[in-house]
Amino acid sequence: MMQTEHASPALFAALAQAQLEIENAAKNAANPHFRSKYADLAEVLNTVRPVFAKHGLSIVQSTGFDGQMVSVTTLVGHKDGGYLTSVASCVPAKTDAQGVGSATTYLRRYSLAAMAGVAQEDDDGNAAAHDRRPQGSKPEPKISGDQVAEIMQLVGETETDLDKFLAYFKVSAVSDLPASAYERAINALNKKKEVA
Repeated sequence: MMQTEHASPALFAALAQAQLEIENAAKNAANPHFRSKYADLAEVLNTVRPVFAKHGLSIVQSTGFDGQMVSVTTLVGHKDGGYLTSVASCVPAKTDAQGVGSATTYLRRYSLAAMAGVAQEDDDGNAAAHDRRPQGSKPEPKISGDQVAEIMQLVGETETDLDKFLAYFKVSAVSDLPASAYERAINALNKKKEVA
């Protein structure tokens, strides 16, 4: 779950700008069990860190293991203050050092990708199966950087669960929101703000 109570408008603005520039992580590692490729932790870090640094954003990840669950807390901070945190947990396949280490790496990779709005799974097959757009048609335009910042600020102010918000609009990052969905998103967040 993401915690936004310590976030600032400057952080959301920087995050919005960074997300406009970040490319999806290259699939550089193979998973023989599923016969698929994925972006490993190093690739996700190499994709995210330079763009975040350019916009005054830092990433800190801390880990924990209570004997049953492995947890990773990911913090995205801004140079002028303000930060977001998110905690992800799972039960490791084995509770030995290797099992805990594997689960930790897995959670770090997924948490970082989620916080940065980076796709890092092999979705070429999904795109082929689910993309119903006629061949040759142009993709729908996305919302602007200012609109991303506005939505992120409202998400923080209303303590909206960002993962649920993204899932509702079927996007992996706020910057992927189609322009046609902007008004619906703003109206929903403003209604939540009025109720709070």
